[in-house]
Amino acid sequence: MPRFAANLSMMFQELPFLDRFAAARAAGFEAVEFLFPYDFPAAEIATRLKDNGLQQVLFNAPPGDWAAGERGMACIPGRRAEFREALKQALDYAAALSCPRLHIMPGLRPAGVAHDTLTAVYGANRPGRPRNAPRRR
Repeated sequence: MPRFAANLSMMFQELPFLDRFAAARAAGFEAVEFLFPYDFPAAEIATRLKDNGLQQVLFNAPPGDWAAGERGMACIPGRRAEFREALKQALDYAAALSCPRLHIMPGLRPAGVAHDTLTAVYGANRPGRPRNAPRRR
């Protein structure tokens, strides 16, 4: 049987974000996801999850400057330190929210950067994998 999670970034937009947790529960959802939690303290989100009997199942790592069109930085050359800081922030939120999954946004291909370069940077930034470890097939 499929299990569904309410995407609180897309659903219940007539409500302030933190009120969407109760709306999701009232609609019969047991799990939620959203794009980004970082505008709200992790403890406040955790309280909303607990108070409504919800499981956080997914959110995105910080994307860089979303307003400027950035959609992640995991594959962007020269942004390793910024990516690592963003990943730390995402992992801290994931721990506080008992969230088992993160979406690591690779980023958009900068003009003039070869696909192989993007792939190498993305692989080097992959959490939990040594930099030069062979890829599993």
